[in-house]
Amino acid sequence: MALKFDETKATQAAAFLLRMRGGRMHYLKLIKLLYLADRAALLRWGIPISTDHYVSMDHGPVLSNIFNLITDDKRKPVWAKFISAPLGDYEIELLEDAPTDRLSRAEEKLLGEIYAEYGYRNRWDLVNNVMHKLPEWHDPQGTWARIQIREILEAQGEDEEEIRAVVKELRTIANAEEAVSSQ
Repeated sequence: MALKFDETKATQAAAFLLRMRGGRMHYLKLIKLLYLADRAALLRWGIPISTDHYVSMDHGPVLSNIFNLITDDKRKPVWAKFISAPLGDYEIELLEDAPTDRLSRAEEKLLGEIYAEYGYRNRWDLVNNVMHKLPEWHDPQGTWARIQIREILEAQGEDEEEIRAVVKELRTIANAEEAVSSQ
């Protein structure tokens, strides 16, 4: 079960956090804040903000499509319109103020909460003292390993009935997205 990645919504969430930071941030920190926001949304509402896929990498969990949007030389049009490629110091900049029409007020509020809780930390503090302590993260020894949504829910102590309900709902959404896109 994989939700269809929504580049526009992911771009808006990233731009929202960049705006809170004054328009510029190290891309590693941005990816970590977005992961924490997705994780919190999943635990609160049963659906993540970005609809990205999660992987364990050396520096903690990563949103794989967002990582690719940042680091790929062939930049996608929506992301590239609003967010720069990494600069010499691996920071990225907000190029243009992105709309927030794909984010709900609750998602904006949650992004603000995540920034308030973690935004003051530097990237290595986030990696070593937050991301590496998340129970779903496993050291991939220089490669990467997929993190399933079930692992996140289990790690937070959700009971099996709740986990099955969330997975079923996400599968239903994924199937509906596939049916619509194939028409």
